[in-house]
Amino acid sequence: MSTHRLHRRKPWRMAAVAVAAAGIAAPTAAIATQTSPTPVHTRSAAAVGAFDDTYYKDALGKTGPELKKALHTIVSDQTKLSYDEVWDALKATDEDPKNSANVILLYTGRSQSKDSNGAGNDDWNREHVWAKSHGDLGTDVGPGTDVHHLRPADVSVNSTRGNKDFDAGGDAVEEAPGNYSDSDSFEPRDAVKGDVARMIFYMAVRYDGEDGFVDLEPNDKVGNGSAPHIGRLSVLKEWSKQDPPDALEQKRNQIIYDTFQHNRNPFIDHPEWVDEIWKKDNAST
Repeated sequence: MSTHRLHRRKPWRMAAVAVAAAGIAAPTAAIATQTSPTPVHTRSAAAVGAFDDTYYKDALGKTGPELKKALHTIVSDQTKLSYDEVWDALKATDEDPKNSANVILLYTGRSQSKDSNGAGNDDWNREHVWAKSHGDLGTDVGPGTDVHHLRPADVSVNSTRGNKDFDAGGDAVEEAPGNYSDSDSFEPRDAVKGDVARMIFYMAVRYDGEDGFVDLEPNDKVGNGSAPHIGRLSVLKEWSKQDPPDALEQKRNQIIYDTFQHNRNPFIDHPEWVDEIWKKDNAST
């Protein structure tokens, strides 16, 4: 299977490439009605370095493998949830800020009743952003139940994504406008591209072959199957830049930290650490 298929290129992506070539910060992913993209990585002053003197103090000043190792040690100190407990966690972490009775679904962006979780086509269920077959995570306590990569998703859209890697291109997903899928990859809507990327990067740092868990690592391929890898790394890095952490993603990170697992996704707090760890796209893994 070729790992270098042609991609469907979107206007915002082509613009980002042109801007980056000119040495200017790339814009965030823009929805169809946007005319003025927001610059990458704009965060409030309060959000910048809020945990640097405490939570991240042992990671500051490091780069590359040393940074990854330090972050692994930090985020591995967590409370682990059962798969049943994930239901209640998602009802809190993904609550619709405009309607406390609902959650926001990852790929569709639809606001839906918290009580409509189940197996019906229009219900929502627990989407493993790092597909659980990539490394045979299962749903036992550990990576298969880590809320930092579990999100509410429409059941049938979740099925469409399946265990596919992430990449640009494909056919439009009829039930989830803005998402695209083909035989070996899935492209989420622009508003959550960065969210997806940062969840993948978190998993690669948290699950590093210790604690009896598999060593997860993104690579620059698609069609990874049951290997403990997920791609495409170069595209995920691009998405992380184009869709920086927003208030909802930051709030979700805080709720997980305060109430459930008591650990954080460092790439939400410090998006620049993505490039510090994955300096070169690992196309050979």
